[in-house]
Amino acid sequence: MFDPILLVISLIFMGIGMLVSSRLKSKFSHYSQERLSSGLSGKEVAQKMLRDNGIYDVNVVSVEGQLTDHYNPVNKTVNLSTDVFHGQHVAAAAVAAHECGHAVQHATAYQWLTMRSKMVPAVQISSSIMNFLTIGLALIAFMMPALTNTMLIIFIILQGIITLFSIVTLPVEVDASQRALAWLNSANITRGEEDEHAKDALKWAAYTYFVSALASIATLAYYIWRFLGNNREE
Repeated sequence: MFDPILLVISLIFMGIGMLVSSRLKSKFSHYSQERLSSGLSGKEVAQKMLRDNGIYDVNVVSVEGQLTDHYNPVNKTVNLSTDVFHGQHVAAAAVAAHECGHAVQHATAYQWLTMRSKMVPAVQISSSIMNFLTIGLALIAFMMPALTNTMLIIFIILQGIITLFSIVTLPVEVDASQRALAWLNSANITRGEEDEHAKDALKWAAYTYFVSALASIATLAYYIWRFLGNNREE
């Protein structure tokens, strides 16, 4: 199952992912130097957005790390990294509002978020099985060619689940950013150039999800190509 083509695909998207991630960190660092004219911290921005949307059962908490911000629908918490939680800058406002965008999606039963949440267990299982197969059964397929097609079918199914998840994630993230930007503007949290800078920061965050989806699609396409190629040879 080890193949130089798959390795090249992985390296290409790994490189693209690293470039996008580096650019995102650069943007975040730059906009972290731009103090928010409203003077609110990320925590205060998040709390206000939740209140403005009639959400009172979600807590805003601080977590360690950089760009570790996320919304947890299980315990209903908006988790903000330390700099975002305490920061009074454009980057903090953009990230905090984006994560609250997910909380709003959850509260309004946004269909794509609901679908994504239901897929999480299947994706976790698929990822675990693929890791096991790649490490443990690749040698068996190499020594027993008759198993190759069976292995490829399994990989196609598992990678298909992971790919679908990455595709469903796109509208979830884009919608959360759109909700965030609209609210930041209407609530007068960001003003003038701050609006454009907040939009720019979230745009680069979205690019990371697009790269991940493209990488997953390319990997799935490779497995399908290998499977069809093997059948033609037979």
